[in-house]
Amino acid sequence: MARITRINTVFLVYVFIYFIREIRVIRALNENIMLIKLYEKNNNPKDLARIVEVLEEGGIIIYPTDTMYAIGCHALKERAVERICKFKGIDPRKHNLSIICYDLSNISEYAKVDNNTFKLMKRNLPGAFTFILNTGSRLPKIFKNRKEVGIRVPDYAVIREICQLLDAPILTTTLPLEDGEDIEYITTPELIAEKFGDEADIIIDGGIGGMEPSTIVNCTEGEAEIVRQGKGWLEE
Repeated sequence: MARITRINTVFLVYVFIYFIREIRVIRALNENIMLIKLYEKNNNPKDLARIVEVLEEGGIIIYPTDTMYAIGCHALKERAVERICKFKGIDPRKHNLSIICYDLSNISEYAKVDNNTFKLMKRNLPGAFTFILNTGSRLPKIFKNRKEVGIRVPDYAVIREICQLLDAPILTTTLPLEDGEDIEYITTPELIAEKFGDEADIIIDGGIGGMEPSTIVNCTEGEAEIVRQGKGWLEE
């Protein structure tokens, strides 16, 4: 009887541990930070609605993409964009900013794109690319200092669905990794929460993230030029 009791106790402990690891929303290190588990499809609409609400309020989220984990905000809310720039040490007068769009249907609102460039993007997106284009009229002033913007349409359904629900692009930049630091701090959700929990309002747990950045394609001069070869291989 005692042996059976011990077996039952061990079984209950394992069940409890499994439940804790799979719980959909947990508080991570800071009671104001939520770690939300999302999947490629069939996510809880309440989880998605909460993320969209945070973005609409000018909040910051960390999320997986088809390349690496990134940090971002509502791209049309300038103060939120400024927070991201400060966090990454980005001077928008010297560095291009990038946005994630749901698709290419309204890309002309955010960037100037000619027919050839549009066709090139359509052949390669969704995908692991950042296309550098001349800035459009709808983006905040902070984007226009460089007069260029990076456009991403990741091959990752979750973040694109959030863009669709938000009805706006998301400013995006990869999480920073210091020299000599363990790569798991930008690939493992729990460690991401440990390191960056104070910077974000929500962290989306999409499992272990990638380590290869997007391929950057400059299209500002008409001809497409690959300025960084990353995960994506361009179909011209």
